Amino acid sequence: MKKVLFIDRDGTLILEPEEDKQVDSLEKLEFYPGVFRWLSAIADELEYNLVMVSNQDGLGTPSFPEKTFWPAQNKLIKALSNEGIAFADIFIDPSLPEENSPDRKPGTGMLGKYIYGQYNLSDSWVIGDRETDVQLAENLGCKSILLAGKSDNATLCAASWEEIYLHLKKTPRKASDSRKTSETDISISLNLDGRGKSNIDTGIKFFDHMLNQVAKHGLVDLEIKVLGDLEVDEHHTIEDTALLLGKLFREAIGQKKGIGRYGFTLPMDDALASVAIDFGGRPWFIWDLEFSCERIGKIPAEMFSHFFKSFSDTAKCNLNISATGENDHHKIESVFKAFARSIKMAVNKDSSGTIPSTKGSL
Repeated sequence: MKKVLFIDRDGTLILEPEEDKQVDSLEKLEFYPGVFRWLSAIADELEYNLVMVSNQDGLGTPSFPEKTFWPAQNKLIKALSNEGIAFADIFIDPSLPEENSPDRKPGTGMLGKYIYGQYNLSDSWVIGDRETDVQLAENLGCKSILLAGKSDNATLCAASWEEIYLHLKKTPRKASDSRKTSETDISISLNLDGRGKSNIDTGIKFFDHMLNQVAKHGLVDLEIKVLGDLEVDEHHTIEDTALLLGKLFREAIGQKKGIGRYGFTLPMDDALASVAIDFGGRPWFIWDLEFSCERIGKIPAEMFSHFFKSFSDTAKCNLNISATGENDHHKIESVFKAFARSIKMAVNKDSSGTIPSTKGSL
């Protein structure tokens, strides 16, 4: 789900004149220090939709009945656009005389599209310079950043746009969800920027052991809780866990800016496993691995290929897996470890902020 930065204009993107606090002419238009550099970095490297929200029409008084943008607004948009800073939406309150208008901040009337749409508001932010911006965040269910101010209610009080950028950049990529059917009840939380911590209980001990390998060697944090119909067999538990886990990887990776994208080979005693992964947006699965035993750790051997196929389907990734060796336990454990290392490489971000594709999108 998409994340949003709801950004106040006056006092945040542009400075308000000390004498009257009104930007009512082009001569008074002055950009906030650092906004070009650091908001451009946010737009380039991070994965937020930018939305401008303001109570001011820009003249200090409402421009009724025309309700048109003031000339300095067009200048503002053009200047920011030239630096790669594009706003998905711009909301200027059309009901300025009505102090209690639901459209006026901290009211959320203007933002129904974001409240009722497919947006991750809990991981979105309101950035502003007034307490009303902090209140807007609370009303939206967002977090808040107060620029150059103090507030006990703000998530972060930042002294500069650089501090805002650095804080947002270190925010971990997380996703969590649950999936409940007549056969399974599953909850998973994933942190791609974790430290390999895991708390996993699927009801199948060997499956728990394999998933712990994904967390430990992939340096992702995983919490998985599964209640499945194990009295029937292991099939639904393993399949449904893979489906939800793949979905959360896709969501946490987001637009894939700066990710490594690709795979890994790993030895384990007599076994050698190769796992090539590509989070390119198209599912495809190749399995080149044979077992001599029908079951490994009480799991039917055929279920392991089914797990990775289900993951590939919902993560929308290419997954090519092969392994050789004599010991089936070693072969499948080396596959899970190589899978984890492939994930670690693929989701690792560089400083470019670019999408790893000549197409410009994945």
